[in-house]
Amino acid sequence: MKALPLYLNGQWVHTHTKLGVVNPALGEQFSEVCTLERAAVGQAIGDAHKAFQQWREIPGKERGEYLEKIADELERRGDDIARTITLENGKPLAQSRGEVGMSVDHLRWFAQEARRIYGRTIPHQVRGKRHLVIKTPVGVVAAISPWNFPLVLALRKVAPALAAGCAVILKPASATPLCALALAECIDAAKLPAGVFQLVLGRASDIAQEFLDNPLCRKITFTGSTEVGRMLIRGAAGQIKPLSLELGGHAPILIFEDADMDAAVEGAIITKFRNTGQSCIASNRIYVQKAVYNKFLEQFTKKTLAMKVGDGLEDGVQIGPLINGEALNKALEHIEDATRRGARLLCGGKRIDRKGSFLEPTILADVPADAMCMSEETFAPVAPVCPFNTDAEVIECANASPYGLAAYAFTRNLDRAIRLMESLEAGTIGINDSVPSTSQCPFGGVKQSGWGRELGIEGLDGFMETKHISLGVHI
Repeated sequence: MKALPLYLNGQWVHTHTKLGVVNPALGEQFSEVCTLERAAVGQAIGDAHKAFQQWREIPGKERGEYLEKIADELERRGDDIARTITLENGKPLAQSRGEVGMSVDHLRWFAQEARRIYGRTIPHQVRGKRHLVIKTPVGVVAAISPWNFPLVLALRKVAPALAAGCAVILKPASATPLCALALAECIDAAKLPAGVFQLVLGRASDIAQEFLDNPLCRKITFTGSTEVGRMLIRGAAGQIKPLSLELGGHAPILIFEDADMDAAVEGAIITKFRNTGQSCIASNRIYVQKAVYNKFLEQFTKKTLAMKVGDGLEDGVQIGPLINGEALNKALEHIEDATRRGARLLCGGKRIDRKGSFLEPTILADVPADAMCMSEETFAPVAPVCPFNTDAEVIECANASPYGLAAYAFTRNLDRAIRLMESLEAGTIGINDSVPSTSQCPFGGVKQSGWGRELGIEGLDGFMETKHISLGVHI
């Protein structure tokens, strides 16, 4: 098995150290990628800093044209890249194709935004002065992306940083580096100047420490666990290094008695079971008003039992494997804990006897508030459902979490919808919408779900410095 090279300073580079890539549907290694030592990462940062000096001078319109070319390459190779995502991540192929499509959309959105990096003039209060605000790129950006949406969450960082005029070093998750390599191939084909984008892989702690310690790395953007986010915050304190952090979530979904029940059930299916439940914005707590509680459970269980589980490359599969055995064991622990505390197991709850890390889609009813799954991310196809009585009660329950990445609600009452959008503590709220994320709108969390926003104009602004210029004039 020949190890795939890394992309450094415009060149494909082979090294002596390797990392195996495992197909979670089979539990078997099927590819190998080269890795770097920390010193080589430092060299990459130095090369990126040199490339940045020229890249920042290129007009935004021209930078956007490069992003369009990358999008064209990604689109052209979409089927192959989608298959790669499924092989290394396990998600159903249809969802991988959707991820490629959203990645292309991110690139095209920020390609257009690159030409709209506006400053402003501010009226002066003192004669003989004029005030300007300008935006300039922050510098070399280190982007650390996760395994659950390995392509699109990398591009949420890479695309706006490049559009802003920054040079980017991407460190993908060790479990899913292959689609990042495919992205590097698309970037290379688009003839992006050498050093403006680089791809590194190796021991995560060493790479992160180099990003934190190297003064030429001016910003770190990270998607991953809150625990690792805390470590980055502590490490960034020495240089007061800016961070963008998209961390853990524990999204509630609120289903009210006046909701369109078919839409609510379908919304719960999508928000809970998309990507096999391995999503930071997955609905981890399902609250249903008592008047429709039993009706919801009946329809939700029927739809869940009908879902096809299997290798993501098989036709019609809706639930793939979990990323590894550790994730499967954690999910089983959450199920056992909930049932021991009094939850009713309506379906699923067991490991599927086949190769890979497969779990039956699981529904737990009447889950008590002290169950582990009601406070910890399960990151699996496990759906805890609880009844509620009043709006005030369920809002309090929904907000009783240190996380605030996303929340969902289904209701046809406009007054209630407005109260929910104002009172729910989350960065993204989907009301009668189970897929709220989109390129042109900001995405990020409150509380322990992170700092900053990706996507939208806010996503571009995160890679810019804001400068006030006071001009003394004599007229």
